[in-house]
Amino acid sequence: MAGTMYGYARVSTRNQKEDRQLAALRGFGVAEERITIEKQSGKNFDRPLYQSLAQALRPGDILVVKSIDRLGRNYDEILEQWAFVTKTKRAAIVVLDMPLLDTREGRDLTGTLVADIVLQLLSYVAQTEREFLRQRQAEGIAEAKKRGVRFGPERIPMPEGFDELAEDWWNGYVSATEAGKQLGISRKTFTRRAAEWVEKAGAAKKT
Repeated sequence: MAGTMYGYARVSTRNQKEDRQLAALRGFGVAEERITIEKQSGKNFDRPLYQSLAQALRPGDILVVKSIDRLGRNYDEILEQWAFVTKTKRAAIVVLDMPLLDTREGRDLTGTLVADIVLQLLSYVAQTEREFLRQRQAEGIAEAKKRGVRFGPERIPMPEGFDELAEDWWNGYVSATEAGKQLGISRKTFTRRAAEWVEKAGAAKKT
């Protein structure tokens, strides 16, 4: 007796759309009421909807996903979930973007072996690419900081008269508290921005 076919779609943030995944699942024949949609990061498997679906699978059922990264973003966890679904639950997995990743009944031993090898290779490559991307991002940020590029929220411009008060504060003519009051900003904000101003001014004098 054929099992039930389920679809799982995941997006990492609530702003992302799952339209392409849903279209692929429907096109494969997954019934609308059998599709689970989850909007949560794949960094780990602490996802209640996925966990509920995986636990509910029975022998002979089929779990369909558009791509292997919908199951997760970690090499070891993807392999763990693959084994849980196919071996522990004795259900099948179909990855629509990769026809070789199909463990439904009727595939011979060679096909199953190829699926396992391809899965491990794809998972390894995906994780390696993410690690390289993080490394490149870190190197890019470090180089940008050397060039004076600032990251984070846009800085609020200082009120008129800030430069003069920063210089007076540095020379000891006015306190940070008094300067902040005159500018309408907090003492902490004035001190931080004034220190930056002094550092820039000193660098400008050297050049």
